[in-house]
Amino acid sequence: MRFRTLKQLAALCEQEGLSIGKLMVEEQAKESGRTPEQEFSKMKSYYEVMKEAVRKGLTEDTTSRSGLTGRDAQRVMSFMNDHEASAGKEAGLAMAYALAVSEVNASMGRIIATPTAGSCGIIPGVFVSSQERFGWSDDHMVEGLFCAGAIGYIIANNSFVSGAEGGCQAEVGSAIGMAAGAMTELRGGSPSQAVHAVGLALKNTLGLICDPVGGLVEIPCIVRNGFGAVNALAAADMALAGVRSVIPSDEVVSVMYEVGSAMPEKHRETAKGGLAQTPTGKQIMSELNLRRRKKP
Repeated sequence: MRFRTLKQLAALCEQEGLSIGKLMVEEQAKESGRTPEQEFSKMKSYYEVMKEAVRKGLTEDTTSRSGLTGRDAQRVMSFMNDHEASAGKEAGLAMAYALAVSEVNASMGRIIATPTAGSCGIIPGVFVSSQERFGWSDDHMVEGLFCAGAIGYIIANNSFVSGAEGGCQAEVGSAIGMAAGAMTELRGGSPSQAVHAVGLALKNTLGLICDPVGGLVEIPCIVRNGFGAVNALAAADMALAGVRSVIPSDEVVSVMYEVGSAMPEKHRETAKGGLAQTPTGKQIMSELNLRRRKKP
């Protein structure tokens, strides 16, 4: 890739008169040796998986094997059918769709890791709900995925996208930043605005620990995906309105690395701290272990 930082990415796009998504298609093709058309087609197939995961999460039984989670997306949709959503219908749909995909993941369904399985609901939640809202084509959404991919590539190479390395800020936080930047571009924002959206989003997840109850990607991971989709929409709106990340986005990424590196091991996907070690979290772990021992 010809860029290693968000600043370089925005400058390159503006220099060549391309959106981040269009530039990333070309860069990915050069790196893979495939044609831009082949890369685009491959990403389009990924988007189909995302849409199918949303559908499954809203219509099928998503009870996880542990029995701890499932059908919350359907509960949110049912609530919104009968009541006015406090955050508004658009944010509510993004939240419900994000929950749906995360529940499909927890119930061993097929998802796309964006950038990880633990954060798989945020981009589909934002993308699929926004496509329905604005009437965008699949091709437009796929360009958005390439934009999100470019942002994720930079974060991964300058910080973390793994909860085991950098906490939940690295998984859910990165996904929020990717979705926020892509949403900004999908709505006509400039590369510079998209980059500001990333910084605005990441600043608000710094220090978020990874504390899965029972060591499963369910509690609190699923609800964090729902909240993450709403946060991404808010960051995109701020950037489109001209709000800037006063601390440059690349510096925010560096801080995420610093904070993740300093985070205690018990707060990095080990289930040894945080919510996993609350009285209820310990009880759930004990019950899960007992159930596992009883299995033939």
